[in-house]
Amino acid sequence: MRTFHPLTVSMVQPLCDDAAAVTFAVPEELAQAYAFRPGQSLTLRRMVGGREERRSYSICSPAGSAPRIGVREVPDGLFSRWLVRDVRPGDEIEVLPPSGSFTPELGAAGQHVLIAAGSGITPMLSMAASLLSNVDTTVTLLYGNRRTDTVMFADELADLKDRYPTRLELAHVLSREPREAELFTGRLDAEKVRTLLPLLMDVDAVDHWWLCGPYGMVTDVQAVLGELGVPETRVHQELFFVEEAPPEPAHHDDPIIDGPVSEVTVLLDGRSTVVPVPRDERILDGLQRVRPDLPFACKGGVCGTCRAKVLSGKVDMRRNFALEKSEVDAGFVVTCQSFPVSDSVTVDYDA
Repeated sequence: MRTFHPLTVSMVQPLCDDAAAVTFAVPEELAQAYAFRPGQSLTLRRMVGGREERRSYSICSPAGSAPRIGVREVPDGLFSRWLVRDVRPGDEIEVLPPSGSFTPELGAAGQHVLIAAGSGITPMLSMAASLLSNVDTTVTLLYGNRRTDTVMFADELADLKDRYPTRLELAHVLSREPREAELFTGRLDAEKVRTLLPLLMDVDAVDHWWLCGPYGMVTDVQAVLGELGVPETRVHQELFFVEEAPPEPAHHDDPIIDGPVSEVTVLLDGRSTVVPVPRDERILDGLQRVRPDLPFACKGGVCGTCRAKVLSGKVDMRRNFALEKSEVDAGFVVTCQSFPVSDSVTVDYDA
């Protein structure tokens, strides 16, 4: 059962002026619940001014170690500022068990390319350290930042490079600080990526591409990979938002089928509940009136915490930046951005 548990903060490590890594101690009886795969995230909960706030943060530690998140402070961030500035070892924070499907297969050998910007490095650090434990795996990490002093996990990345000098290729690209090589100066936009990739690797030999950063960077890289003929099934992405946000989806009205309300059946933790949900209301919002235990974090279609599989009926998912095409094809949706369309709908959070 996925439920919040109070976890004790065991360490807070400053990474740069506006970022920190927070490590949690997991009691033995919860070890299985909080075992994670590299690339997954933790959802944290706290009360602020009488209101419940939740945020999802990627895990940065390698598989098999204590869960540790990387946090960059955002302007006026209720959660991020508290984590970076105020949280101390010994504090307790309510944490949901790990979630997310932005995860590589560790047992299979292969060549992986990781492209990140800013705090998008957080899941990539976990992935790189975990993947490199397989002696038949190679990793290329392309990491964009503004300046040297804004690079998160700089020392840990350098240590990783020292540990795996022949199997890890690490390239830093800085947009506001000149590098000795002009090639590594500038933004990680389409033009830069189009130039860098053929110089750093044999694109056709790459088994998996992992992208994490702001919307513009991720879509630029996706476009370049498409130009280079990389199959979509090899490209995996995760978004975060700092300086820019994705465009609002185009709003449209679907035909109303036999009335304004749908009977939505929700399956969670082995329990089934039927809830009437208006056609103009997001499924997550409607279900929460009866099932407040439903998992969620951002409610923006980004983190994927509210992922569920549509077992029957039809829904309209207006916005999705969390699920890959294969997941959507298999029937998964983010319920925070999905509206019921048919008379009855069944969604399974346990799938």
